[in-house]
Amino acid sequence: MERNLILIDSIPTVVWGKESEKIYIYVHGKNGNKEEALFFANIAERKGYQTISFDLPSHGERKNEDIECNIWNGIHDLECIWKYVQRNWDKTYLYACSIGAYFSLHAYKNRNIEKCLFLSPILDMDYLIHNMFSWFDVSENELKERQKIETQIETLSWKYYQYVKENPVQHWDIPTAIMYGSKDILQSIEIVRHFSMKFNCQLCISKESEHSFMSDSDRKIVTDWIEEVFESLILYKSKPI
Repeated sequence: MERNLILIDSIPTVVWGKESEKIYIYVHGKNGNKEEALFFANIAERKGYQTISFDLPSHGERKNEDIECNIWNGIHDLECIWKYVQRNWDKTYLYACSIGAYFSLHAYKNRNIEKCLFLSPILDMDYLIHNMFSWFDVSENELKERQKIETQIETLSWKYYQYVKENPVQHWDIPTAIMYGSKDILQSIEIVRHFSMKFNCQLCISKESEHSFMSDSDRKIVTDWIEEVFESLILYKSKPI
């Protein structure tokens, strides 16, 4: 697998695969990094696509940077990657995981993307934050007073919470396939089904999978799903207009 390490506006980035006019932007999730894209890039290359992956703020090579992985910095980085991709490839596709999907929904909602794959996407951040209120016994008023509250899984931020409430996802017309694990506690099946119906997404549900898709059987489940979506991509593009 060919890999080219570059910096895009100081963002550590990898371009995977043989030269092509088509590329997938790969956006990892929390605790991920650009190197995890290798398994996807291998599949994509066989189908004629390159892949570009990068480290989100405070991840991978950027773990020691004093930059929070929040919605504003996430959007900034995704826009930097987008500009680079537009200068160098003809057709752009998207693969995003978890919080990477949430950032993508905001950064790329008006972009010309051919098709998108979401793995365990965070589609409704307001739902997740309210769950965190319950899990960690935090009230909305307490968060407002303290502005930031550390928890075992994430820092709750009043500013971030206000952004989430004021900016629900209302527009997404990119052809999208979603893989969701029915044991995912970060997003409910109702939220995922509603999003899929509202934006006409192809939804696949793995009954025994959790949010992380990290069990021994999950890699095959995800790989088979990706392969199926690539086949549907070919069918989708070959349909007469």
